[in-house]
Amino acid sequence: MVQIGRLSTQEELYQIKDLQTKNLKSNLSPSEQETQGFVTASYTFDFLKKMNELHPAIIAKEGGQVVGYALVTTSEIKGSHQLLDDLIGHCDEVVFKNVSLASIPYAIVGQLCVAKAYRGQGLVQKMYTHFKESMQQTHQCCITDVDEENPRSLRAHQKAGFEVVGRLGYGGSQWNLVLWDWNRLEESRT
Repeated sequence: MVQIGRLSTQEELYQIKDLQTKNLKSNLSPSEQETQGFVTASYTFDFLKKMNELHPAIIAKEGGQVVGYALVTTSEIKGSHQLLDDLIGHCDEVVFKNVSLASIPYAIVGQLCVAKAYRGQGLVQKMYTHFKESMQQTHQCCITDVDEENPRSLRAHQKAGFEVVGRLGYGGSQWNLVLWDWNRLEESRT
């Protein structure tokens, strides 16, 4: 049975890195990219460790093996990775429900991945439920970007509650900027 929780060991971090590597866009054929989706950013182990020291990842595990992850981060990570710096810069320009994201605390999905054998089992929604439960007391919404060439990922994010709030281009790709409002942005206007 798959369990959802927070990353707690270095071995789990190595397993995240392995899962990331197996699902990198650059390591998949075009047909696999189209049918299975992909992750774009390759993070070094040291960078993953830094991210997880700030905010441990949400992981899905079965039998001691990480089969899915959602990397949790905030703007605290700015200055450590160019793609995340670009994402944070764009997020800070977003106005949603008349609220500038630059003026509120928001959580960021640094990357999301589910092992091929576990796709279609609702793990994205389960990890995002845990993500929200872990972060909504201190953050008003969650935001991330999805490569426009990855419609499978966009559908999974929309099913979890995200909506497209903009588009941007960086890192040689075009991205949908997606936001999950945790029903707190209305509070920011009062």
